[in-house]
Amino acid sequence: MKIFGIDPGSERTGYGCIESDGSRHRLVICGFLSGPARATFSDKLNVIHAGLQDLLRRHRPDCVAVEDIFHARNVRSALKLGHARGVVLLAASQAHVPIWEYAPAEIKRAVVGYGRAEKSQIQQMVKVLLALDETPKPHDVADALAVAICHVHNGTGAIVERARAEPARTGLRSWRDYRP
Repeated sequence: MKIFGIDPGSERTGYGCIESDGSRHRLVICGFLSGPARATFSDKLNVIHAGLQDLLRRHRPDCVAVEDIFHARNVRSALKLGHARGVVLLAASQAHVPIWEYAPAEIKRAVVGYGRAEKSQIQQMVKVLLALDETPKPHDVADALAVAICHVHNGTGAIVERARAEPARTGLRSWRDYRP
């Protein structure tokens, strides 16, 4: 299954696409989208939308996992993030791909095992789980990959259904019988 993870941001939106069979994950593509520094906010949102539309069209994921809004002290920043999330959700919806949303603490728990993990811990675990040579940078990219991994680890969607059906087809009854 191919999962496209997105970490929305008004200045920089991270994305990462992985393929997973439920236990092993492989990186397909990752990066970030951002408009020119002096562009208007609406132009930056347009860059994010157009970029995601193109990426979703090219990679045809089975689902999109998006980081949910967190509680922010700065109202202006929260509103801008909300606009960016809206653009992300619109692009995924227009691609006719199922969308799953995860809270930041849920993502950290699924990837690191601790809901208050720091950015460096997330980057390191994403590196380990995807068997990468280097940690994904900037942190928006690692966060997007973590969202995709969270979707797999959360036990949602077709991945779990396939994994549950697999032992029945192979006759396995215990983990001791499994031979990769």
